[in-house]
Amino acid sequence: MIAASRLKIGLSACFSHADPTRSFFTGKTLQYVEQSIAHWLMSSGAMVVMVPCPTGSTQRGDVTYEHYAQWLDGLVLHGGADVWPGSYGEEPLEEKWSGDRVRDEYDKALVAAFEKAGKPVFGVCRGLQLLNVAFGGTLYQDINTQVPESFVHRDAVTYDQNFHSVNIVQGSRLSAMYPGVERVRVNSIHHQGIKDLSPEFEAEAFSVDDGIVEAIRRKDKSKSYIAATQWHPEFHKPGSDTIDDAAVLDDFLTAVAAAKHKEHKDKEKAKQA
Repeated sequence: MIAASRLKIGLSACFSHADPTRSFFTGKTLQYVEQSIAHWLMSSGAMVVMVPCPTGSTQRGDVTYEHYAQWLDGLVLHGGADVWPGSYGEEPLEEKWSGDRVRDEYDKALVAAFEKAGKPVFGVCRGLQLLNVAFGGTLYQDINTQVPESFVHRDAVTYDQNFHSVNIVQGSRLSAMYPGVERVRVNSIHHQGIKDLSPEFEAEAFSVDDGIVEAIRRKDKSKSYIAATQWHPEFHKPGSDTIDDAAVLDDFLTAVAAAKHKEHKDKEKAKQA
């Protein structure tokens, strides 16, 4: 497949803020992506581009979020730091849950630019939480603190080998992607989660143990595609008993291809007008 025909997917950056105690790039802000999610997207033949934050103390030039949204075909928000409670009108219950305000603002600006351009957006883990907050929802700052008798959704020792079951909402788009399947096993690598679901979204899966929202999708199908999972589909290993990631990826990329085709047709019509 030649490069020009491949889908171009923007992947949000993780931030490692300036730290004078760090042994490398002392005092510099680092932006990076986690390898497995890039490879997950590339497994489909898509080309993946990390979208660097265009603002900050070292900003130069006139590149904006909108330029990236116009150039790329879709956006994926991947996992990472906690969401800053101030993003949904709360104070941190503990200092360690203060999150990353700078990254929140970056992610929200990315989402706004891609939505304005009509480009599909998919969120993973923190990405789901950020999308919910960006559209008016709230989060549990720490599930185990705020939800009595909840499952331990993040285990620092087992990390991506921490699993639990989720129920797929029957009749949802997610259930159509896994016909006949009502309960699946997923990885669980988060301690924050959706408290109040944004009215923009509907829940498509819930944790069996404590009812935490595990997947969301935009309600209004006339608007651009937005969906997200609380689990990391990119961490699925072929042959394991966790939910196969292929259908989730295909659903997103099918929406990306459809939006790209529509954009091309609209441009052709404009030329002929």
